Amino acid sequence: MEFFKQNQTVILRAIGAFMLLLGFVIHFWVTPKKGLSQNELAAANVARMEAKVKGASGASKKNAKPDHSKFMEKLKGQQEKQLEYLTILAMILGVGSLGYSFVKKKEDT
Repeated sequence: MEFFKQNQTVILRAIGAFMLLLGFVIHFWVTPKKGLSQNELAAANVARMEAKVKGASGASKKNAKPDHSKFMEKLKGQQEKQLEYLTILAMILGVGSLGYSFVKKKEDT
């Protein structure tokens, strides 16, 4: 216990820097890319053409599987929000810990 009291500022600064670094790493790791590569663009065009051909020939057929796309979109949206909140929380804790470590404390003697 004395070790933690003696090295409290170092420990708080290390934890604060780690949390801040963790928040930035998670944020920039998860941030989507702005542009599509040529392969992704070509794959999207092929998928669009295949869907167009299927739609023209199989218009009378009904899809046997239920459509879960709306559910999946909501789930992905919720996961993105949770990850965003996690990064914000990690950054706030990191800044708070760093800030608290620099506050001068009154020593009782």
